[in-house]
Amino acid sequence: MSLTSILSAEAIENAVKDCQAPDTFCYKKFFELCGLSSKSPKEIKDVFQILDEDNSGFIEESELKYFLQRFIPGARTLTEAETKRFISAADDDSDGRIGAEEFQTMVLS
Repeated sequence: MSLTSILSAEAIENAVKDCQAPDTFCYKKFFELCGLSSKSPKEIKDVFQILDEDNSGFIEESELKYFLQRFIPGARTLTEAETKRFISAADDDSDGRIGAEEFQTMVLS
């Protein structure tokens, strides 16, 4: 399964372009622009599984750094500040990583 089987390639491209400059990534705006925030819980879970590169059931900080590259190869990496903000926004149980339920809650909020 690929992200473009769930989200349109054009929407993904627009979302990544919107945050090209360092420290401009806003997860809420990104999820809206790429269309993820209007998807079903199952589709959001499918996207989570694609982003969970090591299949651990969590998206760790090391995977989040390359978040944009999972959408478009060659996109920039997130800055350390963006990565930390992203995790703290979703990490409800303070374990330093984002689980599937936390991700879904974040996308739909």
